[in-house]
Amino acid sequence: MRPHKVWKLHPASPAASQLAHEAGVSPLQAQLLINRGITERGAVASFLSPGLSQMADPMLMKGMEQGVETILSAIKNQEKITIYGDYDADGLTATALLLNFFSDLGVSAEAYVPNRLEEGYGLHREAIEKLHRTGTGLIITVDCGISGEKEIALAKELRLNVVVTDHHQVPRGFRPDCPVINPHQADCPFPFKHLAGVGLAFFLSVAVRAALREKGWFNGQAEPDLREYLDLVALGTTADRVPLTGQNRMLVTCGLRRMADSRWPGIRAMMDAAGVNRSAISSDDLAFRLAPRLNAPGRMGNSDAGLSILTAAEDGAARAFAGMLNVANSRRQVLEQGILDRIEDMIRREDLIADRKTLLVWGENWHQGVLGIVASRLVDRYHRPSLVAGIRDGLASGSGRSIDGFNLYRALNRLSPLFDRFGGHAHAAGFRLDEGNLEDLKRDLEEIAGGELSEQDMVPVIHVDAHLLLQDVNSQTVHDIATLSPFGEQNPEPVFLARSLDVLGSRVVGERHLKLRLRQGETLHEAIGFGLGRYHSLEGERVDILFAPELNRWQGAETIQLKMVDLRRSAEATP
Repeated sequence: MRPHKVWKLHPASPAASQLAHEAGVSPLQAQLLINRGITERGAVASFLSPGLSQMADPMLMKGMEQGVETILSAIKNQEKITIYGDYDADGLTATALLLNFFSDLGVSAEAYVPNRLEEGYGLHREAIEKLHRTGTGLIITVDCGISGEKEIALAKELRLNVVVTDHHQVPRGFRPDCPVINPHQADCPFPFKHLAGVGLAFFLSVAVRAALREKGWFNGQAEPDLREYLDLVALGTTADRVPLTGQNRMLVTCGLRRMADSRWPGIRAMMDAAGVNRSAISSDDLAFRLAPRLNAPGRMGNSDAGLSILTAAEDGAARAFAGMLNVANSRRQVLEQGILDRIEDMIRREDLIADRKTLLVWGENWHQGVLGIVASRLVDRYHRPSLVAGIRDGLASGSGRSIDGFNLYRALNRLSPLFDRFGGHAHAAGFRLDEGNLEDLKRDLEEIAGGELSEQDMVPVIHVDAHLLLQDVNSQTVHDIATLSPFGEQNPEPVFLARSLDVLGSRVVGERHLKLRLRQGETLHEAIGFGLGRYHSLEGERVDILFAPELNRWQGAETIQLKMVDLRRSAEATP
């Protein structure tokens, strides 16, 4: 049974009118900004107009100076450089960014992306040995490496230099003998800690370009224009669901502007294949239309197409790779739904969530590539930390996702003796352990959650920005809201409450989506609720809704549509 959601309405701030006057914004914008902790005039200007002038100095990041020196030495000595990446969208965009950057420099570089199904995440001994045999002199990791101290030591034994760039949490006692670029290091002075892997790759490129400029590298040749790389940064950053605040907000905003006229054939081909409007692309398009396609081949065990499309030089090749991504994504959806259906059956038969604050499920030969998505679906449905594992040859490998209030990485770290390997962050983690340890993990994880999660934590909350009358929802409202985009983690799309709406029409579209025609006073609006078809039919009833207003464009006409997040009959309690 899905938990009932609590609607938590932000109180109207008495400071909103003053902030609106001082910052030159509308009262609605002022309230939305205050809800997000932005209360000063200067902070408002910075938030509403993010640009590269706000970019922090890459050299503030611990390890950057040493990393740049190591890379410049490899370039000078014409050593073979290998970018060691990851198979998800963040890792692929980071890998592609550095490959394209070195290509623009005229420096030869290759990539190594481990196979998700055969090798799994991170650095691997066999891969290090292979790179040594094929002549690599420098390995630059992107979106991985922070948990590979033993593999880094092996590389050093083989006289391979390593530069680690990784945004994941730093394990206790991590002391590798190489430059490490990661803002989570305890004494790192870089002012923003939440960059994605591709963001770190971008900052590294900026620092390397600056160092080469100082050494006269570009005398007689053009410098790479790193602004052209920002769409790659925006895609990987949004896909990895890091907070879209601070430096990430600046990078994604600038990257979205680049999308309309992207330099990269692969980005253009992906947008066309996904039916994305290039002139009006949003962070939602990146997160829910492009990123799943880019992730799909890697999930199916072959990340080559994902990396190849991002480094394709010709439109024809890019379109072919885009077709491959679509096919892989369709297959991924089928596999994901099959495992989810089996888990739902297990939950019903075995009552797996009764009186429990965590969910751990496993099955023989469940496809490793989709387990993280399945775990996310379970968190959405049951609002509790959820881990899903597939078993093969006595080993259980899987992924977990968590809720606010429960740091999954910290919990797994407390249980580290159970694992072969694990890694991740507060809301997501991957792991591998012996099949025989699964029951212990299930018991111990539940014990940790019992001490950290209250009953209140187990109830999903929808944060509501303000109460709005339908008569106040117009194109100016939509414009005011759009100034706060791009939306994502820690800057969610604003949600509003409208009460006591008469339902004049109710129908189901696309099998499970709810379409309503609503009236409040003399004002009429159409509303769509994706996945809310179970509430049909509501015709003749009165409802309260949570919604985000949006412009609906159809056959050249623009109308306001209410995108419903949740709804209740008006007789039910509301805030």
